[in-house]
Amino acid sequence: MSFTISKAILVDAIALDKLVNSAYRGDSSRQGWTTEADLLDGTRVTPDLMADILEKPDTTILKYVEDGNLLACVELRKDSMKLYLGMLTVSPTLQGKGIGKLMLKAAEDEARNQGCTGIYMTVISVRKELIDWYKRHGYTETGDRKPFNMPDTRWGVPRQALEFIVLQKAIA
Repeated sequence: MSFTISKAILVDAIALDKLVNSAYRGDSSRQGWTTEADLLDGTRVTPDLMADILEKPDTTILKYVEDGNLLACVELRKDSMKLYLGMLTVSPTLQGKGIGKLMLKAAEDEARNQGCTGIYMTVISVRKELIDWYKRHGYTETGDRKPFNMPDTRWGVPRQALEFIVLQKAIA
């Protein structure tokens, strides 16, 4: 097994779109434990949206490639002295094999490289299993909640009322 974790570039937008949607939406996402298919309709991202994210100067997407196959990614956006972590994705057929943990560590290394003091994220509050996974990796709830307002339907359409909780971790 030979893998690399590196920064994604614009040419990766279509492959990232396929990976993220396979893990979060539709029937393929049900093969893993990160599915949002019962919470949201539509797609999680589009190729155009991925391209928009990749072109933002304050945002980095790290990608995990093994034997030439894109299997995981994570979005990191600089926000003052912290990084916002979003869209941590592992191919649904490979979830539970430690790749997510490697991507989380890579995100924390990137935070240190950018001189950040912490990482924070928003997680849909009903995603208890996912929240518990982050807590096992040192993230804590801040007590803050944010409304689930998606300004763009390219992120999906909620099937029920949803809200986010905020998790954070200090980076030494």
